[in-house]
Amino acid sequence: MTARNAPPRASAMLESLRGLGYSTASALADIVDNSISAGASTVDIQFNWKGKSSSIYVLDNGWGMSDQELESAMTLGDKNPLEKRLPQDLGRFGMGLKTASFSQCKRLTVASKKLGVTSCLRWDLDILASNPGMGWVLFEGPEPSSKYLIEKLDDLDQGTLVIWELLDRIVTESFTVDDLLTLIDDQVEPHLAMVFHRLLEGNNPNLRLNLNNKKVQAWDPFLSGHPAKPWTSPAQKRRTSSGEVEVQCHVLPHKDKLSGREFDVIGGPAGWNAQQGFYVYRGQRLLVAGGWLGLGQPRAWNREEPHRLARIRLDIPNTADADWKIDVKKSVARPPVALRPWLTSLASDTRERARRVFAFRGSPTNVNVGTPIERVWKIERTSKGIRYKVDSAHPSIAAVLDEAPPIQRDLIVSMLRVIEETVPVQKIWLDTTENKDTPITSFGSSSDKAVLKVLETLFRNLVVRKGMDIEDAKTRLACTDPFQNFPHLIAQLSDPQS
Repeated sequence: MTARNAPPRASAMLESLRGLGYSTASALADIVDNSISAGASTVDIQFNWKGKSSSIYVLDNGWGMSDQELESAMTLGDKNPLEKRLPQDLGRFGMGLKTASFSQCKRLTVASKKLGVTSCLRWDLDILASNPGMGWVLFEGPEPSSKYLIEKLDDLDQGTLVIWELLDRIVTESFTVDDLLTLIDDQVEPHLAMVFHRLLEGNNPNLRLNLNNKKVQAWDPFLSGHPAKPWTSPAQKRRTSSGEVEVQCHVLPHKDKLSGREFDVIGGPAGWNAQQGFYVYRGQRLLVAGGWLGLGQPRAWNREEPHRLARIRLDIPNTADADWKIDVKKSVARPPVALRPWLTSLASDTRERARRVFAFRGSPTNVNVGTPIERVWKIERTSKGIRYKVDSAHPSIAAVLDEAPPIQRDLIVSMLRVIEETVPVQKIWLDTTENKDTPITSFGSSSDKAVLKVLETLFRNLVVRKGMDIEDAKTRLACTDPFQNFPHLIAQLSDPQS
């Protein structure tokens, strides 16, 4: 068989790898992945501003690498993605260090210390581009101007230092130091806080991550432990041929239940609407932050305002990368066909729960557990669609209808029918979409005094005219929309006949 050897041209191939679409934040996360896989407990990231000569370095206290191990780590394609890995290994393709780094810089230097010996190798794309016949050449030692950075390993028993220089994809012609600070504060820090939050959180975290000498604080997308959180499901597990998958569903509190700062923070780096959906983790490292993974019935779900409070934690093992189609950037995941019905069912339930909290502005759980809330509006589903009707059995409606003479009763029924037929559904939908929130209802803008006045009127009707026991009347009101939101006012009601 006739064959030809067709090796890629080094400079052209390396330049092509620069276009994989990493952001600065996601590229740095890939470097931190390597530190975690190497057992590091502390990682320091430093941005050094010197205009066109600016640099970024990542220093960890992990196991370090021997000279041979470092050469392997710096070689493209040296690691087979099909090889079995340790559970804590966050890599797969053996490309992340190089592709992430080249996406941001043209000079990549890695120094590593192991067993007291420091080794250092460097890729320099400018030199390779100007000498096309040079091939795949790694240079030993740092650029002379960067030698002082290598000395940072002197204070460590072991560890690795990654240096990015010639930051042409970051420090462009008009880039300033203020732009750099904005990049750090608005993009890099929020992304790292989100991606590694499970490793950073707790009193004794597995990882300490410092960014320009500032500790990165974990961003928990599930608002764990918040007293206003309406629902968290038990964790559910499903065993597959590639390992065990674990899912836990969460519905976050409505905006009304959060402080202004809490609402802004928990919205996440991409905002409330974009952050809804599945959060896919591997080794407690976040791969996918939001989205519905192409699930949905009959069509794939989109990110929509009514479901923005739904977030689902999904853990997969690193043995499942191929089944879940994890890409080299660790930013895409697709569930296997066998798991899609299960995940769709869990997500559908979570979305519906989130929609109810969003629609009813986070009404607290009924104090009389097991007793349904009597709501003013009923939903009727017909062959022609959904319509909303006033429930004549609601205490406030029934009180008027029961006491009205026949002529007035007919007028009241006609009035209610007009209200039903003129509910501004489209306007409400449009306002909700534009304002990113449901309109204020359930006495949301009223004082306690105004609410109490309405409560006293209904309470008097139940006790005096209906002959209901005082405690029974209070219980009835506590199960009536919207008064279930005001148990403290219901407790103030006293015998209207005294």
